[in-house]
Amino acid sequence: MTDLEYLDQAEAALKAIEMACDRINDETDADVDNQRTGGMITLTFADRSQIIINLQKPLQEIWMAARAGGFHYRFNQGHWTDTKDGSALFAELSRYASAQAGQPLVFSAPSGARSASS
Repeated sequence: MTDLEYLDQAEAALKAIEMACDRINDETDADVDNQRTGGMITLTFADRSQIIINLQKPLQEIWMAARAGGFHYRFNQGHWTDTKDGSALFAELSRYASAQAGQPLVFSAPSGARSASS
């Protein structure tokens, strides 16, 4: 994957996270505050816990830090997957955000994600 392809896919992922936060705040009482600074998004929950998602450009990865730990994701076959266990970024973000918010929250991958070979 070229650096430009990485940046396109990573930016689409961050934008999808921001849009999901807006939707969650409109549709639920979860009150997830999201702040973006460059390639980093900080989600802050009502209990003041946070999830931080940031780009690691030299490694072409997205990193996520949550109460559950730190995770590294690489774009593979059209999806951001954990470099250790292959789990999907958006499924894991939904799981950890739900735990921290105390209610079910859903984050969805951007539509039209394409593989690195396309």
